[in-house]
Amino acid sequence: MVHVIDIDDPADPRLDDFRDLNSSDRRPDLPGGKGLVVAEGGLVVQRMLDSRFPLHAMLGVDRRLGELADAVCDNGGWAGLSPEVPFYRTDADTMAEVVGFHLNRGVFGVAYRPRPLDVVEVIEKATTVAVLEGINDHENIGSMFRNAAGFGVDAVLFGKGCADPLYRRAVRVSMGHVLRVPFAHLDDWPYDLDTLRDRGFQLISLTPNPQAVPLAEAMTGEKVALLLGAEGPGLTESAMRATDVRARIPMATGTDSLNVATAAAMAFYERVRIPR
Repeated sequence: MVHVIDIDDPADPRLDDFRDLNSSDRRPDLPGGKGLVVAEGGLVVQRMLDSRFPLHAMLGVDRRLGELADAVCDNGGWAGLSPEVPFYRTDADTMAEVVGFHLNRGVFGVAYRPRPLDVVEVIEKATTVAVLEGINDHENIGSMFRNAAGFGVDAVLFGKGCADPLYRRAVRVSMGHVLRVPFAHLDDWPYDLDTLRDRGFQLISLTPNPQAVPLAEAMTGEKVALLLGAEGPGLTESAMRATDVRARIPMATGTDSLNVATAAAMAFYERVRIPR
């Protein structure tokens, strides 16, 4: 069961955690503010329920409540959900006035940010990790996590200059997989890459440089860390110097690079394709 509370007043203070989601200065998902994580849509809310992020409240229309309840019950019920967690049930117009836009998916969930995971903690049992530098586009980060989940990447590590992976858009684009694929931050960049090397990871930097080794030939380690940089500048030279090999994805004549999330997906697939 879930605790349903009907609300028809958009000014009701109980809805403040969902308010003005498009407002850059009042968003509840800002790390320095309330620090909430916002899930949009039934599937993403389900994945939030099945994650380390403690669900705090839900907001949605009656139809989405029924769909969510059916889906959750098909997967074992509301186990682990505190009976105090409310589902604020309202109509589409009231919800739009609260959040600042109309949402066809009709349901939100908010969770508290748990303590950050430690790098050693997330790579302890990993064999494939993605390491990102300078990727500040939330859609690329979200796509990266969706690709990582699809190809069995064990963890994502963030180097210098990356955007917040728990920003609402990143969570949405990832289809909630950012809530499930473990991630951590490398604070002393790029020197913390030695933490990976010391634990047996082969460090591979992806670059469009035609002199780099083709990725299929470069990926020889039992444990692999794939480094990807921002679109345009790519990885910094200092980051690439800290790796074991520079690798490229072979491209057709006249084309030198791909969207970084697409390049990551190809690298993740290459990792799955090669027997380990």
